[in-house]
Amino acid sequence: MDEETTSETTPVSKSVHRPTRGADHNRDLVKQSDPANENTLLPSLETGITLLDIEGGRGVPVLQSLVLDHLLMHDGPAFWVDANGHATTTGLARLTPSQRLLDRIHVARGFTAYQHYGAVDDLQTAVNQSIQESTTDPGMNGRQSTGGDEDSSQLTPSLIVVPAIDAQYRTDDTLGQRDAKTLQARTLAQVITYAEGYDVPVLVTRTTTDAFTTPVETAADQHLKCEQTRFGPRFVGDEFETLVYPVDDGAYYQTTFAYWRQVLTARAEQVGLEPVSSRFKPRTSGDVGTAVTANGETKPLRTDPLLDAWTAVSAGGR
Repeated sequence: MDEETTSETTPVSKSVHRPTRGADHNRDLVKQSDPANENTLLPSLETGITLLDIEGGRGVPVLQSLVLDHLLMHDGPAFWVDANGHATTTGLARLTPSQRLLDRIHVARGFTAYQHYGAVDDLQTAVNQSIQESTTDPGMNGRQSTGGDEDSSQLTPSLIVVPAIDAQYRTDDTLGQRDAKTLQARTLAQVITYAEGYDVPVLVTRTTTDAFTTPVETAADQHLKCEQTRFGPRFVGDEFETLVYPVDDGAYYQTTFAYWRQVLTARAEQVGLEPVSSRFKPRTSGDVGTAVTANGETKPLRTDPLLDAWTAVSAGGR
């Protein structure tokens, strides 16, 4: 397995703050008076296969950011079977907060369907070789842990990355459609075996959503979707949703009505205001009360207060 690493001697901090992740953390934001120091951008990668779908392009920086974020929180190397140039050294070097992290990323590249399948099939051998080299490396004993995960090992994989898992099988001219599906299925079966055998997260992406990649979605334990917004990438998954974005001055921008509903509900409870839905039911008939006419008759008022306001302005009533 070809490995691509970047050497660096920059020391790593002995302890790394591990922020709370997931949807529960976002919900807790509405109860905090000052959430400016919390991390709300990136979801955590759980054990099993996580399928990441990125709208609007390949999303290489998004994928690389998730990988680096995971390595900051966990000890152990990442094994990356690359396709279509997702494991760009330049991009990773620009994103990483410490060049030391790049030493822990082992990359194999498959430029054809058979090369890609071979790289996935040889991953176990590459892991064993990495462990052997690490145990015989005098510098390994002095390597500092990130402190992010007490249960993780500095030797066994902490993450497996397989971006564009369908790319080579979709475009290889030497394979017929049936053979391409078969070879991709074997690759996917190997990936599932690694996820279960090493008990680690496996992050995969696909080039497009269609029948050819339906098996990938079926095999996934988690499904993350990422869309690009003008505030930054927004992730949506079963256990995580990006609701707010930090800016330089510590303020937060919202992106969803759900966030504002949570904030306003929490604010109403703080000031002792009963939620409208529990104490007020709109009249389906349109009645808003009664009125007495000039000749003494009592009649129901059937109108819309907002419509009345606009009518009064347009008719010169204000």
